[in-house]
Amino acid sequence: MTQRLKGVERYPLVLMLEPLFRCNLACAGCGKIDYPDSILNQRLSVAECLEAVDECGAPVVSIPGGEPLLHREIGEIVAGIVARKKFVYLCTNALLLEKKLDLFKPSPYLTFSVHLDGLEAEHDHAVSQEGVFKRAVAAVRAAKAKGLRVNVNATLFDGLDPDRIAAFLDYATDELDIDGITISPGYAYERAPDQQHFLSRQKTKQLFREVFKRGKGKSWKFSQSALFFDFLAGNQEYHCTPWGNPTRNVFGWQRPCYLLGEGYAKSFKELMATTEWDKYGTGNYEKCADCMVHCGYEPTAADDAVRHPLKALMVKLRGPRTDGPMAPEIPLDKQRPAEYVFSRHVQEMTERLERERHAAAARPTAAE
Repeated sequence: MTQRLKGVERYPLVLMLEPLFRCNLACAGCGKIDYPDSILNQRLSVAECLEAVDECGAPVVSIPGGEPLLHREIGEIVAGIVARKKFVYLCTNALLLEKKLDLFKPSPYLTFSVHLDGLEAEHDHAVSQEGVFKRAVAAVRAAKAKGLRVNVNATLFDGLDPDRIAAFLDYATDELDIDGITISPGYAYERAPDQQHFLSRQKTKQLFREVFKRGKGKSWKFSQSALFFDFLAGNQEYHCTPWGNPTRNVFGWQRPCYLLGEGYAKSFKELMATTEWDKYGTGNYEKCADCMVHCGYEPTAADDAVRHPLKALMVKLRGPRTDGPMAPEIPLDKQRPAEYVFSRHVQEMTERLERERHAAAARPTAAE
């Protein structure tokens, strides 16, 4: 509301602060860890992370990865952001969470967002490793016992049973007693090992309608906006707002969003001023054709709620409509073809790291 009153056209709501790409899982649907070791070994420093928070100014900071708990200074990073009274969502697969709990203090500004993609069978399949669900659930209970806020973050793929999804939402709300649930369709990462189970937009809408039908009369603890869910159910014709959740990682400020790395800016100001935003989004770019992910469309829903508060209130009270005609789909006939630039960015970063290594080796030591 403040930004709109100021007349600011583009502003961030959530900073996606990605301090490393390294992860201790290799999920079949993830395209975030396909880098050589020289890049996977890179880390944003505490100072770089806090500089990004200050530069961006978003009220919420999401810390994804990779696995952020692998960062040796993650406790200091979180403490520095909390001290700035920013809301922190630390995203984790929870394999290291119990071991690291002593690094964190309970705060209304800190929430752990634990990755759970359904009940045990579905989640362990999604992360390509057995036993992860049980360890994650144990970590959730341990964190809750220490007074820490815990959300669960679920990504849905094609082929999932709406009854099983509903059972998972019941479990998370009633048995785990989590503080909130984030749920979203998966994004079709071009380098993900499993390319067969990403949802099309039509399948996304139908799946979420079926899930929301099963939620009628229940009090699932969603932490997302009603209008975003109405969009997932096919009732809103939204376009992506990629600048709403800008990303800072070891490459720099990522263009155009957390899901697509197609260029990098040296500063947040440069990112906002020089990115060709109209080149991206469903209908504009082939890679965005099936995307309905929250990091692009939650900001759109938030803006719509500010513009039309009565509509947002009615959807909140009634829930998403689960039958009848859907909103018109965005035509794809004028979208530009995909550009495959991953290898170029990796090569440029690898060459830079090699130059820095040689320069460091050439500098005289203190003893010399």
